[in-house]
Amino acid sequence: MTTLLTLAVLVLVAIAIWQMTKIFELSQLRTDNSEVANDKDNKNNGYLMFAFLVFIYGITIFSFAKYGKVLLPEAASEHGSDYDLLMLISMVIIFIVQIITQALLHYFAFKYRGEKGKRALFYADNNRLEFIWTIIPVIVLAGLILYGLYTWTNITDINDDDDPLVIELYAQQFNWTARYAGADNTLGSANVRMIDIDRANVLGLDESDPYAGDDVIVKELHLPVGRKVNFKMRSQDVLHSAYMPHFRAQMNCVPGMITEFSFTPVYTTEEMRQNPDVVEKVQRTNKIRAEKSAETGEVIDPWEFDYVLLCNKICGKSHYNMQMKIIVESEEDYNKWMASQQTFKSTMMASAQ
Repeated sequence: MTTLLTLAVLVLVAIAIWQMTKIFELSQLRTDNSEVANDKDNKNNGYLMFAFLVFIYGITIFSFAKYGKVLLPEAASEHGSDYDLLMLISMVIIFIVQIITQALLHYFAFKYRGEKGKRALFYADNNRLEFIWTIIPVIVLAGLILYGLYTWTNITDINDDDDPLVIELYAQQFNWTARYAGADNTLGSANVRMIDIDRANVLGLDESDPYAGDDVIVKELHLPVGRKVNFKMRSQDVLHSAYMPHFRAQMNCVPGMITEFSFTPVYTTEEMRQNPDVVEKVQRTNKIRAEKSAETGEVIDPWEFDYVLLCNKICGKSHYNMQMKIIVESEEDYNKWMASQQTFKSTMMASAQ
């Protein structure tokens, strides 16, 4: 009943406002109601264009000052600096063009505003202008594309010349599993049709393949600093994307095929935790958590920085929760951790007992 009365009141208020608007319009019949803009209107609109230009520049400066701190810290991979430089060059060019074109657009909107007795000058064509505004974008875009292709070729140079560590990233809704190639540094063959949950063969490894016996399957990714890593990626179900933002690495995981990406970590987890940008972000995040904890009474543990593997494709309702912790450590610590892991062969033997 309350809902019905509320709706009735809202309808009556709307009708009253509409009637008052009609009365106001009738009372203004003698005023100039022309919809044709006059010189004063055009001049005001010209000034408004300048005001909007100031607003655009102001909101841009504000966004950089306010939200620049949420950007990623220094790249933690060897190729990351090339990636960041390409991004910086692209953004600088974009903002220079944006600043110039927006200023000209709003200036001309004011300068050539409509005035009584003034006729617009019309050009059917102007070969010189068309050449200028065609050739300049062609040269700039060609330079960006060529530089981008060169950078991309260097980033995706996957080879075995540097004795890389071979790791498989296996994606499925909604988690990641990592498989190390073991002592022989060669992954055993695998197929989703061979998955046998009852026998702990969760990745579908071919038990008859001699290369599969020493493979190590884990739920936490450990990487030795300074050593190249070749990632081979598979998906069990839908399209996923292996995204490691701090290493500037991303590659789609496609069902039915193997995709690859390679990089060399240059900072351990502990070293990155000392990065000034990371320290500031941790302090800022934990301050927010403390305030929320005090407000709600809920106990929220302080956050500590870790590298992370994410899925960058919307792969289903729990996509947001698809992540894996990455630990970059010294070669010695990595070898100790690897020595403590069970191989696929020993896991299968244990499950058979």
